[in-house]
Amino acid sequence: MEKVLKLLEAEMSQVEQQFKHDLNSDVMLIRKVGEYVFSSGGKRMRPMLVLLTARMTGYQGQQHIGVASVVEFIHTATLLHDDVVDSADLRRGEATANTVWGNEASVLVGDFLFSKSFSLMVRTGSLAILQALSDATTMMAEGEVLQLISTCDLDLSEESYMQVVRDKTAVLIAAACRCGGVLSGVDAVQEQALNDFGMHLGIAFQFMDDALDYVADQAEFGKVCGHDLEEGKMTLPLIEALRHCSDQEREHVADVVAKDQLSDEDLASVTALIHRYHGIEYTRQRAKELVALAKDCLKVFPDSEARQSLSVLADYVVSRTK
Repeated sequence: MEKVLKLLEAEMSQVEQQFKHDLNSDVMLIRKVGEYVFSSGGKRMRPMLVLLTARMTGYQGQQHIGVASVVEFIHTATLLHDDVVDSADLRRGEATANTVWGNEASVLVGDFLFSKSFSLMVRTGSLAILQALSDATTMMAEGEVLQLISTCDLDLSEESYMQVVRDKTAVLIAAACRCGGVLSGVDAVQEQALNDFGMHLGIAFQFMDDALDYVADQAEFGKVCGHDLEEGKMTLPLIEALRHCSDQEREHVADVVAKDQLSDEDLASVTALIHRYHGIEYTRQRAKELVALAKDCLKVFPDSEARQSLSVLADYVVSRTK
């Protein structure tokens, strides 16, 4: 992964500068909140995917910098809104923006970032990029609502949960990959391959988040472990455990997720159940399968340093610990 970061070092620096420039506003609070979220770390995977797919497909201009910044703008807006919806206190090991400035400021600055994103998309002059990213933001909102209505639903199937993940997380990653190819003018087959690569990778990324929520060290993962359970979210490790557990165990889980606040004993009992029925192992295996599918999608492109870097990035998704 270090080799990939080195390859993109100069371009990522340009993306960071572009993002800070685009954050400029006469309203100081907007700049403060936006810079706080942006500077709190993060993998910058989405802009990296724009840069790598553009490079792999032979793009020679400078518009990929702006597109990469826009994608991170959209992602940052969703983080602000997600933390309010989830009542999250920590993200990436730091206090969330809503904890520091309140829910109202977080929602409104998130709205600003979404609105500004569309202005920036228009400036690219590419209707195809505007279409890809605007479609993605619409589906992301649908995914958030799907997740909301599936809260505490112990009958949620893996297939239905996959739809939540596709809409909520994977569509933006797929759009980021697709946009790199659009800038290069790839053909329809290659554009679809880039979209499919990003979709498989995005689902795998979320599955790994699902697993890490139950097993990662809080100091390393950067957020409270078991937060998904506390929010009543049915993620893949729990869905897999519920497929195999007894009726009595299922009733216990139902009692736990219905609580407004979980005790350490509640979290420990459900986590033990997930381990008993191999929910973490199953989730990680599904993520590995999806990464393999993602890498297969790259075979329609000639071998290159950028293509190899995309494969390395895909492998990183299933090996990460935070």
